[in-house]
Amino acid sequence: MADHDREPDARSGADAPAEGKRYYRIGEVSRITGVKPYVLRYWESEFRWMAPAKSRSKQRLYRQRDIEVIQLIKKLLYEERFTIAGARKRLRELGVARALEQPQPELAFEVDPRTQLEKIREELRAIRGLL
Repeated sequence: MADHDREPDARSGADAPAEGKRYYRIGEVSRITGVKPYVLRYWESEFRWMAPAKSRSKQRLYRQRDIEVIQLIKKLLYEERFTIAGARKRLRELGVARALEQPQPELAFEVDPRTQLEKIREELRAIRGLL
């Protein structure tokens, strides 16, 4: 696939997956998800059920569902700040299918930073008043 055939994903700066494609190689998945190939290989060892199929030449072949799971793991680790063990536990508790379907809660740092700072100032003023 040529670089000009790929559409950039506005949310993460990563590429969007091609429509109708059944399998993606690790380099393509890396570009789509914004996760380096060595990290994907590491996650395979930590999340045993995330092992993609392999071709006869032993290349990893990811499906669309695998990409969705990778994006979920990325969200848990990088945005929600879970540890590997915590993310593994969370996915085990919910089940991967339910975790993919469940709407993710809004994160605190996605709120307007000025609003967050104002709340912090108010709390600090309240603490100063108690002193």
